[in-house]
Amino acid sequence: MSQAQSSSFAVADFSLQARGLFCERDDRVLFRDLSFGLKGGEVLQVRGSNGSGKTTLLRIVCGINDNFDGELIWQGKELTNQYEDFRSDLAYIGHRVGINKVLSPLENLRFACGLQTPVGDEAILRALALMGLRGFEESQCFTLSAGQQQRVSLARLLLSTARLWVLDEPFTTLDIQGVAQLETLLQRHASAGGAVLVTTHHALSIDGLKVLELV
Repeated sequence: MSQAQSSSFAVADFSLQARGLFCERDDRVLFRDLSFGLKGGEVLQVRGSNGSGKTTLLRIVCGINDNFDGELIWQGKELTNQYEDFRSDLAYIGHRVGINKVLSPLENLRFACGLQTPVGDEAILRALALMGLRGFEESQCFTLSAGQQQRVSLARLLLSTARLWVLDEPFTTLDIQGVAQLETLLQRHASAGGAVLVTTHHALSIDGLKVLELV
């Protein structure tokens, strides 16, 4: 992962805002009157204890969970009215690895890229090599370690043209080298004008990092 994608985005082109979000689960309030902003060039880390609503917040932003009150604004317009366009600008990786373990890394990425912007095998193989998976491209994913499976999932970022990355605990199962490489990837995406919304218990070492605490 020594290199990142070459895409660059105009920092002023887009922004995400949350205004007065309220969500409860099983009669327990996860967050109330929660507001934050994220624009191109920024990395926002969501922190909080287990059960504080971090994953729920990300799923709300991505349109997977509609059990909330409040407003989400994307590029100055209500997000709920433009999710189709928004998803073309979104790369979401949940806290589960999100791959088919019977398929190979190459097959998984062919499928994932085919859902948005198809890319050729050469680009996929290059992304897998950058993720440290050279030689494992055609191995069934169930034969890979948990960390290697996570790298397969994260390789999607190298192939994506999405401006907004939403990542739920992406550092889980990564070794020390993988953690440092992923931090570099997030930094480079922001430096190119992209934005990152990420949950992690890891203490990120990223310039200009913004933090949102859930209690």
